[in-house]
Amino acid sequence: MFEHLIAGFITVISPTNLLFCFFGVTIGTIIGVLPGVGPVAGTAMLVPFTFGMNPTTAIIMLAGIYYGAMYGGSTTSILMNLPGESASVMTCLDGYQMGQKGRAGAALGISAIGSFIAGTLSVLGLMLLAPPLAEFAIRFGPPEYFALMTLGMTLVISLVGESMVKGLIAGAFGIFLGTIGMDPTTGIERFSYGIPTLLDGLSFVSVSVGLFAISEVLEMAEHSSQPPAYIDKISNLLPNREDWKRSIFPILRGTAIGFFACTMPGAGATVASMLAYAAEKKISKDPEKFGTGIIEGVAAPEAANNAATGGAMIPLLVLGVPGSGTAAVMMGALLIHGMRPGPLLFEKHPDFFWAVTASMYIGNVMLLILNLPFVGIWARMLKIPHAILIPLILAISSVGVFTVNNNLVEVWIMLLFGIIGYFMKKFGFPAAPVVLALILTPIMENALQQSLQMSHQSISIFFTRPISLALLMVAMVSLLSPLARLLWVKARKT
Repeated sequence: MFEHLIAGFITVISPTNLLFCFFGVTIGTIIGVLPGVGPVAGTAMLVPFTFGMNPTTAIIMLAGIYYGAMYGGSTTSILMNLPGESASVMTCLDGYQMGQKGRAGAALGISAIGSFIAGTLSVLGLMLLAPPLAEFAIRFGPPEYFALMTLGMTLVISLVGESMVKGLIAGAFGIFLGTIGMDPTTGIERFSYGIPTLLDGLSFVSVSVGLFAISEVLEMAEHSSQPPAYIDKISNLLPNREDWKRSIFPILRGTAIGFFACTMPGAGATVASMLAYAAEKKISKDPEKFGTGIIEGVAAPEAANNAATGGAMIPLLVLGVPGSGTAAVMMGALLIHGMRPGPLLFEKHPDFFWAVTASMYIGNVMLLILNLPFVGIWARMLKIPHAILIPLILAISSVGVFTVNNNLVEVWIMLLFGIIGYFMKKFGFPAAPVVLALILTPIMENALQQSLQMSHQSISIFFTRPISLALLMVAMVSLLSPLARLLWVKARKT
């Protein structure tokens, strides 16, 4: 393991990989700081710019954007009571109150240091857990893969958004989008309507950039930005001894909760940060102080949402199941670069896995250096008016999508899905299940057809193989559990 890790570090410290790792974490921090953009939109927007890169370099950069955005999201939460991304929602509760009390510097400092500790420990967990899990998963055949993809889709659909029904509708829409193009077995055209661009299916890049980046731009256009007056007066970033004493155990508990929660596909960083905050409040001697500006309320959720990045990489790389919107975008990027995530990744491309793992260690050190001394610079980015930010995001998105295949039709597809994504936000439909289903549907379809060919068209193959049956049962439980919870609450009330 350590020999592989050393080889990974040797790969990462090459000038190109080191430069793109730094570029990724810097852009990720900026994306996290800018309210409304978020890691999913930021990652989707920059996927097209990785074409032509070495796959390892590309994923090192995209992973840097992912965990860099988690760091940056705390800045707007603490200074403006506006989460830079959804996982920073819990940080608003106490971080903003600390800012109001003149302790914004201490909140930002413990957020950066806690994020560094959590991020580093989560990468250690990834390094220790991923290889043995891959050895187990390598026994999977087509029926197990179909059951696993079904589980991944149902978990995410049931956990994303406020309404499970809306999550299911969004997932069904994504499955429909995933069937557009040519049937992989018969070659029959499906829903292409004579448009040559659609014969290969909808471009994942066009759909994801439209649903996340363009819809965010349309929503940003409705609101004016008003930065707080005390942005230029941030000081005392290093926590004092009392802050450390009160924060160290919340950081460690938040790390454990965030990492293990996100090893399960579907429980994203937002869920992890909420669990960590709730756990701290429950075990605290003064639970009534939470929400009034105490440092534990910043340390625990920030550690959880940064540890979640390492945890989320396990189902993505080991099982090929993206557990969040950002992981789905990264899976699409992996497939585009010819890297099939799953247990065979460790056999065929061990150098890739260990290089990405090593880059996360280095990236976390880079982020600590970037966030503590230069936090004032990131805070001043909140002063960028939407009139400048919106055209910049539109230009980057349009150029990026066009350069994928030099096809203007894909830019129109991006704009169409931007409008669809905007109305989905307005009506409370989550966008992440659409992208997840779009990516997983072709893989599920191939696994389904191969399984039926193995069993001479009998579906019994999914129920006679123990691993496949177990995964399908867990998928059923994940779908029915919200309904069972609802019925239980109604029964208690009556």
